[in-house]
Amino acid sequence: MILDTNALSAAAEEHPGVTRVLAGAQQLALPVVVIGEYRFGIAQSRYRARYRRWLDGLVADCRVLDVDEQTTHHYATIGVELRQAGKPIPTNDLWIAALCRQHGLPLLSRDRHFDVVSGVQRLDW
Repeated sequence: MILDTNALSAAAEEHPGVTRVLAGAQQLALPVVVIGEYRFGIAQSRYRARYRRWLDGLVADCRVLDVDEQTTHHYATIGVELRQAGKPIPTNDLWIAALCRQHGLPLLSRDRHFDVVSGVQRLDW
């Protein structure tokens, strides 16, 4: 399962719904895009040292998904599909969707705009 940034934030706050979903996951994956978004957020937090330690521990236990040349094909295909449907999504989320499709993994996210991306299963908590 791939974690979106909002799922990562909820996990950091030990949200019970996310904790339950994560407990049942066989493997957790973090896109580099999500890690970057989260690091940007914690860099602005007064609790940044605590969140950095937490994130570093999680990253060590998760599969980190890098964007590679194959990802760019999924990115382009999804981007065209969504534009033709008149339902574009934010650029970072397009990269996350491309990684989901590339690796065939579901996405834990509260962002409903992922529901319009074919080949991506969004899980909520």
